[in-house]
Amino acid sequence: MNRGHLFVGRCVARAAARGLRAACALGLAAVPAAAAEQTFPVPVATIYTGDVIKPTMLRDQTYPENFKPRVPAVDSAARAVGKVARRTLLPGEVIPSGALEEVKLVTRGAPTVIVFEERGMVISTLGTALANATVNEPVTVRNTATGRLIQGIVQPDGRVKTGGQP
Repeated sequence: MNRGHLFVGRCVARAAARGLRAACALGLAAVPAAAAEQTFPVPVATIYTGDVIKPTMLRDQTYPENFKPRVPAVDSAARAVGKVARRTLLPGEVIPSGALEEVKLVTRGAPTVIVFEERGMVISTLGTALANATVNEPVTVRNTATGRLIQGIVQPDGRVKTGGQP
C-alpha cells in the first residue's frame, strides 16, 4: 500500500467521525427503542392518617427511568402493606418512606396484658400502657392492681412481656 491510500483512508475516517459527532450533537444518533422504566406503588384513592394500608388500596404506576421522587419513596407495595399512614396520601402520588409507620400494638392509655415469664412460671395481670409501641419495642406499663411501673417488650400478640427467661 502506498502513502496516498493511507492518507485518503485517514481522511475518510476523520470525516466519518466528524459526521457522527455532528449527528449526536443534533440528536440524530440512534436511540434505544424503549427506555427503561421504574414502577412505584401509588394509592388508588385518598388514604387518611391512621389508615392501615391494604393491597387493594395500591396500584403500580410506571415512571420514566430519569424520574426522581422529591423525597425517598416506597419502592414496592410489599413495603407499604400492613403499615399505618402517618399523613394523608393522595391518589396517583408516590408514597414517601417517612409517611408510613408500623402498626402500634400497644397504645398509650389503653389496657394491656402484662406477662411475667421466668423458668417456666407464667404470671399475667392487667396494666395501662404509658406509650405507644410496636412489636419488639420496649414500653412502660402501669400495673393496675399495684400502681407500679413495669418495663417490658411488646410481643406479636400485643401482650407486654417482662421477666428473665422464657
